[in-house]
Amino acid sequence: MLTHAWIIPLIPAISFVLILAFGKKLPRGGSEIGLASVAICFVLALAVGAAWIGRVNHPPEAGAVEKHVAAVVAQSENSLAKSAPDAPAHANKAAAGAEEEHVTEPVVREITWFQNEGVTIKVGTMVDGLSALMLVVVTLISMLVHVFSTDYVSGDRRYTHYFGFLSLFTASMLFFVLAENTLQMIVGWELVGLCSFALIGHWWEEKANSDAALKAFLTNRVGDIGLLCGVIILYFAAGKTFDTITINTLANQGEIRHFLLLIASLSLMTAVMSKSGQFVLHTWLPDAMAGPTPVSALIHAATMVVAGVFMIARLYGVFFNGLSIGTANINVMAVIGAVTLIGAGLLAFVQSDIKKVLAYSTVSQLGYMVMALGVGGWTAGIFHLFTHALFKACLFLGAGSLAHHIHSFDMKKDMGGLRKVMPWTYRTFVIGTLALVAVPPFAGFWSKDEILASSQQLGGPGGYKLMLVMGTLGAALTGAYMTRAIWFVFFGERRGASATHDMHENGPRIVVPLVILAGLACIAGFANLPNTGFLSWVPESVALRFEHYVEPTGAYFPSAANAFSHPKFNILLALVSTGVGLLGVLGAYLWFWKDLGPHRLTERNKIARAGYVVLEKKYGLDILYTDVIAGGIKGPIAKATYWFNQNVIDGVVNLVASTARTTGEWVYKNIDQGVVDNVVKGSGLAAEGSGEVLRKAQTGKVQAYGAYLFLGAAVLAAIFVVIAS
Repeated sequence: MLTHAWIIPLIPAISFVLILAFGKKLPRGGSEIGLASVAICFVLALAVGAAWIGRVNHPPEAGAVEKHVAAVVAQSENSLAKSAPDAPAHANKAAAGAEEEHVTEPVVREITWFQNEGVTIKVGTMVDGLSALMLVVVTLISMLVHVFSTDYVSGDRRYTHYFGFLSLFTASMLFFVLAENTLQMIVGWELVGLCSFALIGHWWEEKANSDAALKAFLTNRVGDIGLLCGVIILYFAAGKTFDTITINTLANQGEIRHFLLLIASLSLMTAVMSKSGQFVLHTWLPDAMAGPTPVSALIHAATMVVAGVFMIARLYGVFFNGLSIGTANINVMAVIGAVTLIGAGLLAFVQSDIKKVLAYSTVSQLGYMVMALGVGGWTAGIFHLFTHALFKACLFLGAGSLAHHIHSFDMKKDMGGLRKVMPWTYRTFVIGTLALVAVPPFAGFWSKDEILASSQQLGGPGGYKLMLVMGTLGAALTGAYMTRAIWFVFFGERRGASATHDMHENGPRIVVPLVILAGLACIAGFANLPNTGFLSWVPESVALRFEHYVEPTGAYFPSAANAFSHPKFNILLALVSTGVGLLGVLGAYLWFWKDLGPHRLTERNKIARAGYVVLEKKYGLDILYTDVIAGGIKGPIAKATYWFNQNVIDGVVNLVASTARTTGEWVYKNIDQGVVDNVVKGSGLAAEGSGEVLRKAQTGKVQAYGAYLFLGAAVLAAIFVVIAS
């Protein structure tokens, strides 16, 4: 299966075509095709995962990847081509190290797409631990979303269209994670964005929904400029190649100038900021809640929003060396992640819509992932991506379950007291919350603790202290805003629509996916159980299985660098971070359950009121983008441009036209009529006069003609005599 992984994205792509072609004629509107295809993909993804585990346990002979890199470098047309003869030496050196470190090389299958001036562009698949993990996560979440959707969107006016785009969405993400080169990654990246545009605006008749889809699409286009620039820079810097293995290997071996790696990393970070909702390009993501809730679960758990995180992980050699992650105490990636996790966590406090609470929570958790990669915790960041996909999908689908009867997500006005009437939704939502808040032993605890340990122990002397502090504060914010949400939804008295509707637990197609995800949120954290420090008693065969099977090895990953290392489990840090998170829970509990918080604080305290307004206005970013930038372009700038067009450009054009017309009139009057016409008339009169003279010479007498002939001959003879003399 490792060499035939290309089949997995092909199946949902075919499903998309079949659903659109025949879906409306089928008994279940085409949903059966989509569900069957993603279920098959999930089974095949498990087969790929099992095959990869077997490959790690019994690695083949090393050296194939080094030969692949040497072959790509040998095709270079720039200065790097000069180092091509040395590439086999690098390869042999890496291969020798691989035998000692038990390197498991990725499985690459590629074919030539086209050739241009000696440069060969190939397409194919690359399967390693990272892509195998993503195959399982994407297909699992997508399958559960498909099952959930058969009930949630039943009777929808575009039911077939919905399932068709779910299939294409899944195919696009699977294509993206299997991409062998950066050119393929761009294609998958854009396809995911296109499908999200269609699904966010699924109910496009309502202007708010179409506006949200356009906002997502246009905001991501901003970041995509950075993606294109970064890929182009790496293409030329690495010797005219899009091959990710080659690019990473050359970056790790110091074959690419640091300045070029830095510029490429910063360009690619712009794309990460838009696609993965990092500050300041995160504003589209909460508005994306306008789409159906299962789509929100798919976008915010395992697909679109983690595309940027995946890209960092796939090109980690570029970022690690370009941003000096292993030797620094601060860098752009770590700062962006830390600011995002705190900023989004604060915004979650002022939301009344439960989906927007979860949306800002997603932005915050994505900040954790980016921060983890920024401090050198590759496994920590990807492990959190894995656990977050499970418990956040559970929470989003739980929100959909809550709103299924009342068609409202306003937890302040239309919810409350639902724990008794919807017990399974309540239980699974609480489990997802415990995992999100990082309460041990739930999944989020292990992944978030590893992120904080990475911040403390990795990087230059002293570690990334600022990131450690902000990550710990983020844990408190998470506990507080999720406890607030649980209070409004499940406790107190039923309010608004929930009080007037017959609220009851949903059917198995909604509940079963919740139970599965909640169960996985309980046990998934043990996949990377540490065996250092307080947990040194954990057997080697059980500990760090996630790191062992998922983290790449070999020359294309910076693990060979002295600056790269792994954090150790710190029981004190784990207790402190858990305690801080529980303090957030306790504070919200005392505020809402025990009613001990200061009432109407924002009305009595100017600072609190100012802070609330800032959060309510979302730091003014929507005002900046919508009113200042977009409004300015549509308003004053558009008016100024129109004035410039009418008065300057049109004025110049009109001036040229009037000048040309005046000049033409003068030329016509003075040159054409006064000169040209007179010359023509004069030549006519001269011709007429000479004709009259010649006509008189035509007498008809031969003697006269002979005289003219002899006269002419005499004149010619005289001319010749003069010339000859």
